[in-house]
Amino acid sequence: MAAVSCPYLDLAPIRGVKGTVKLPGSKSISNRILLLAALAQGTSRVCDVLESEDTQHMLRALQTLGVACRDHGGARLDIDGTGGRFPVMNADLFLGNAGTAFRPLTAVLALNGGEYRLAGVPRMHERPIGDLVDSLSRIGARIEYLDKTGYPPLAIHPAKIRQMPSVSVRGNVSSQFLTSLLLALPLTRSAITIEVEGELISTPYVDITLNTMRRFGVAVERRDWSSFVIPEGAVYRSPGEIYVEGDASSASYFLAAGAISGLTGGGPVRVEGVGRGSIQGDVRFTEVLERMGARITMGENWVEAGAGDAAQQRGRLAPIDADLNHIPDAAMTAAVAALFANGPSTIRNIGSWRVKETDRLTAMANELRKLGASIEEGRDYLRIMPPSPNGFVRNAVIDTYDDHRIAMCFSLAALAGVPVRINNPGCVAKTFPRYFDVLAAISQS
Repeated sequence: MAAVSCPYLDLAPIRGVKGTVKLPGSKSISNRILLLAALAQGTSRVCDVLESEDTQHMLRALQTLGVACRDHGGARLDIDGTGGRFPVMNADLFLGNAGTAFRPLTAVLALNGGEYRLAGVPRMHERPIGDLVDSLSRIGARIEYLDKTGYPPLAIHPAKIRQMPSVSVRGNVSSQFLTSLLLALPLTRSAITIEVEGELISTPYVDITLNTMRRFGVAVERRDWSSFVIPEGAVYRSPGEIYVEGDASSASYFLAAGAISGLTGGGPVRVEGVGRGSIQGDVRFTEVLERMGARITMGENWVEAGAGDAAQQRGRLAPIDADLNHIPDAAMTAAVAALFANGPSTIRNIGSWRVKETDRLTAMANELRKLGASIEEGRDYLRIMPPSPNGFVRNAVIDTYDDHRIAMCFSLAALAGVPVRINNPGCVAKTFPRYFDVLAAISQS
């Protein structure tokens, strides 16, 4: 079912799913580890790194900046660290729509003392970066907007970085701005406190950042979620060999499929690569599924999902009303799972969806309606009134907006026993190139 080059993919009705899925590596963890391995002292062997468009953008950028990377196959890379300073001082970097590459590299290169130009696809140029640029400018960075103020593309010029006791950043647009500062500021070797202005969204992703930094020898003191203290003299050092966890966001599709399939006697589905020991916030999607009536079992490095007894008896999941700010990517899967509930569901505090790969709030509302749901779209919430079990629209054509997560989560609609067309299925290459093949391997038609 290779779909990368196809304009659309027709999914036949899926009668049930059952089996085990080995997850690809986490995009969020992969790109953080790749960057820190490049900045560290010593050589790092990175294992189970995600092979996708976003990680390829990061790797190509690092190689352009003079970082030696050797591919040993089997998702294993050896990366020679540069000791905190990239040797190439003048470069043009194209970073696609990879926010986990564009934003941290902006912060690191602003401190590198060179001349750089960073650009991406048109959607990347619509994703805000002004709050990060403002924070970096306060410590002396010289960053120029090459088109619209507050947005990429950018030119970064040599600058004298000032030693300051603190710097502030807004937290209510994207946690990637804080992550970028956290990853970059240890390169100054100075003690500095990052103060967060307003509410910090998507805090589990910041936890991933802090955990990854600790693995490379830099321990940041977190004071609630309002300030973060980077110690003086911090140095990134290679941990030797380091493994990338499976992607918990990708796990959500298969876990939801196991719960939905269990309503009619299918399932369970087990995912391997995340579990009780996961550092990713999206593993908490299991809590959402449990509230909806799923039966969840979990080991240190695996999770299994089916339908609970009550859900099986009524043949529907339970509706939810939930603040899912902490798991914005997996919240998209919850929105599609809500189509299989026996009442309206409301997913709240998801305003960050509007500045992702597309405006996900409007996109999700549009595509859910195509399947027969009634949708109320608010500024930062969706209310989903599902169709009746026999009311799903057959042969719905789902537009994906070049957004990998929309393509993957709407594949679950085929579990309603209706055929579904997914336009531009190749967009899943951003994080999970073989997604549709893996889904087919556990599906019963």
